[in-house]
Amino acid sequence: MTLLEALDYAAAFVFALTGALAASRAQLDIVGFAFVASLTAVGGGTTRDVILDRNPIFWVADPAIIGVAVSAAVLVFLTAHLLESRLRVLTWLDALALSVAVPAGVGVALATGQHWSVTLIMGIATGCFGGLLRDVVCNEVPLVLKQGELYVTAAFAGAGTAVLALQVMPEGAALLACAAVTFALRAGSLTFGWRLPVYRARPPRP
Repeated sequence: MTLLEALDYAAAFVFALTGALAASRAQLDIVGFAFVASLTAVGGGTTRDVILDRNPIFWVADPAIIGVAVSAAVLVFLTAHLLESRLRVLTWLDALALSVAVPAGVGVALATGQHWSVTLIMGIATGCFGGLLRDVVCNEVPLVLKQGELYVTAAFAGAGTAVLALQVMPEGAALLACAAVTFALRAGSLTFGWRLPVYRARPPRP
């Protein structure tokens, strides 16, 4: 298994856990769990591959990824009731998934010889779109749009770190740095309340 394949598998599994937790909060049946988990698991990577015209799409080339997502759904279906706060677990798993998916997107873009700007965007898209689809389908306010929280910013910083680090270190180390920066910023936002300033309307001038 290559590094890129391992990243795709890891991102799919952890994102699938978050999708299944969202399904538990929505009180869906086991089929609903599998659907939301699979959608979350492959949403970001599918967006990436479609934009890059990568054929076949990663989970079509390797359908076992869907099996991983469904397995995660079954696991959560059987154990979610044991969790004290499913939302808290979902949020932290999502942070972990983001920190794996962003370098996965960066790595695929690098492997297909994309410009650095496209590489940056593919890292962000791979990290963010699965969770966005999950939250929209489950009628939740998307984590990616929570007021002031570092989410897309964390993905952007992680992908940017990889692009810069590639100038001075091997690809594997650059992707590891990408994951570390992404998780550190997202975790800091959740733990310490790190925020970006938000827009506040002002009265019009006379």
